[in-house]
Amino acid sequence: MKEITAKELQQKLVSGEKINIVDVREDEEVVNGKIPGAKHLPLGQIPERLAELDKNEHYYMVCRSGGRSGNACQFLIQHGYNVTNMAGGMLDWKGEID
Repeated sequence: MKEITAKELQQKLVSGEKINIVDVREDEEVVNGKIPGAKHLPLGQIPERLAELDKNEHYYMVCRSGGRSGNACQFLIQHGYNVTNMAGGMLDWKGEID
């Protein structure tokens, strides 16, 4: 599974690179803020909402600490998606939040 640090992902955002971020945390966690532009898709809903993700796109998966997003990555890889886990999750995120 590919991984990226929070700092590396933040640099991509700051440089204006077009990236797809998926936040797999629960509603009550996202209420405290998420990475600007991130799509909120709780981990438990991914199997029934796969159609919302394009297999031709690359996605950076984010959660609180990197564990659930890692699980999401493994599931999505098995279904043919191109994904990268953000190691350390939002606990390591120092950038802006919405």
